[in-house]
Amino acid sequence: MRLTVRGTTVLVVSLGLGAAGFWGRYPLFLMLAAAGLVAVVAAVLVTLRRVDVEVTRDVYPDRVERGSQALGKLKVRNTSAKWQRGFLAVDTAGGFHRTVRVHGLAPGSSRPYDYQLPTPVRGRMPVGPLTLSRTDAFGMARNSLTVGDTVTLWVHPRSYPALARTGGFPRHHHEGRSNERLRGSLDLRELREYQPGDEMREIHWKATARTGRLMVKESADPDQPRLTVVLDTRASALPPFAFEEAVDAAASLLRSAALAGHHARLLTSCGTDVATAGGPLAARQLLDQLCLTRQSTEAGTLLSAVRHQGGFLAVVTSGTADVAELSGLRSRYSSIFLLALTPDGGAAHVPGARVLAAADAAGVVGLWNEVRT
Repeated sequence: MRLTVRGTTVLVVSLGLGAAGFWGRYPLFLMLAAAGLVAVVAAVLVTLRRVDVEVTRDVYPDRVERGSQALGKLKVRNTSAKWQRGFLAVDTAGGFHRTVRVHGLAPGSSRPYDYQLPTPVRGRMPVGPLTLSRTDAFGMARNSLTVGDTVTLWVHPRSYPALARTGGFPRHHHEGRSNERLRGSLDLRELREYQPGDEMREIHWKATARTGRLMVKESADPDQPRLTVVLDTRASALPPFAFEEAVDAAASLLRSAALAGHHARLLTSCGTDVATAGGPLAARQLLDQLCLTRQSTEAGTLLSAVRHQGGFLAVVTSGTADVAELSGLRSRYSSIFLLALTPDGGAAHVPGARVLAAADAAGVVGLWNEVRT
């Protein structure tokens, strides 16, 4: 239990009035001092008893889109044999506070409370712990108790309905003729060093002899629909508000592709590389990664992380970014799209790529849905 700023002020003023009334023999000052001291003592007595309840708090759902509704579900139970007066429960969500007024509880009774949690900012939002506090009617004393754990609310980027486009690998036939009876694919994606669990039949003996290390072939199904999204995270390319729109656009495309069961891959100019095989869990993994993605102040090349993947390639950046390298990737992908976020909705033509320019994520996703391939 402690005095609030108001209670401390009343106490100091009352003591000052009492001293002035005593030394100056002013009865009015003495009466005011006595009234103030009585009010402070009464506030202390009212709040002296601690809040003695059992509190559980859940956050549902644990993942929401930015701006969507998330609920804090509070259940308060009086486990004591005495009547519990009402109190305030304050929950912290990021930099926001939500106050719930809990009513009085009879012994052994319980009551649920629901309250909305704000989700205006993308990211991992810590929720909690709860602070239970009881104050007097004049707010001069407070008895507070911190309970509960801190949980995490994932605030995903906003996703707009996007068309899940299908595009496989361009056929190169460098591995010979395709045999449908073999498990796996025959289109080589890249060579990498052997890892425990790799099949021996995937060892690339020429590369092994050349490097002196066991090298294996990493292949991909040429008929499997796939989408690669490159998100420009350079602070020099996009201002903060436009970057959030870019993240929303990337989330919309990747989420729709993953939920349709397509292979989806997220690349960023700061080195992020997340590849999934499709499905609801893959969609959540991609959105979780976008939830954590931040802009980088390091200068770099936007397309340095792009390797031969096949399928569709979508690059999300500003209309002024240097994307001349896109033309050189045309032979590696079924289709290449440039999603340019510009205030005026205009962007320069890029040979070999379809340019979709709009002022926000909803606009570029709408243009993406209108394209006929």
